[in-house]
Amino acid sequence: MFGRSKEKSAPAVEQPPVVELTKVGGKGRPTPRRSEAQARNQRPLVPADRKAAQKASRAAQREERAKVQSALLTGDERYLPVRDRGPQKRFVRDVVDARRNVGEYFLIIAGISLVLSMVATPLGSTTLVLGTTLLIYAMLAIVVVDSIVLSRKVKRAVAARFPEPDRGLVSYGVTRALQIRRMRRPVPMVARGAHPA
Repeated sequence: MFGRSKEKSAPAVEQPPVVELTKVGGKGRPTPRRSEAQARNQRPLVPADRKAAQKASRAAQREERAKVQSALLTGDERYLPVRDRGPQKRFVRDVVDARRNVGEYFLIIAGISLVLSMVATPLGSTTLVLGTTLLIYAMLAIVVVDSIVLSRKVKRAVAARFPEPDRGLVSYGVTRALQIRRMRRPVPMVARGAHPA
């Protein structure tokens, strides 16, 4: 066993014939070398002319801001911010803008009450201070009730109009109702008392 001669060899095994397979649907070009791929993907971190690049970036940002501002004033859906975009948000804005909301007067009345209480405190008029404080609390309670009524109205109107309403439409409408009408952005597109389209 150990002493067998090397002359005896195992019988030759027949090798199967080599068949060349042609690849169907290949990419049609050789794979690039790693160094070539890396060189192609390299981009400078800092542009060659930094001042020109910064100037172009500022001009693009200024143009984008101008488009957004114009859209907020005209209601153009293409350039509105994401939070105001879409037919459901447009419908909620129209529902809110078509009614007279108590919340839009809250800031005005609260500001007047604050000024009156500041004037009345040095004069020692506790009646005026108490009256302004009660006025603010009463106004706040009315705003809460009006917001609940508005939220129910928005929920019903959206459910009747859209089969799958987005989330957050009620809070979007209540937040808009608390803003003064002239300060709302996007600007109101319906008159008070009009039926939203």
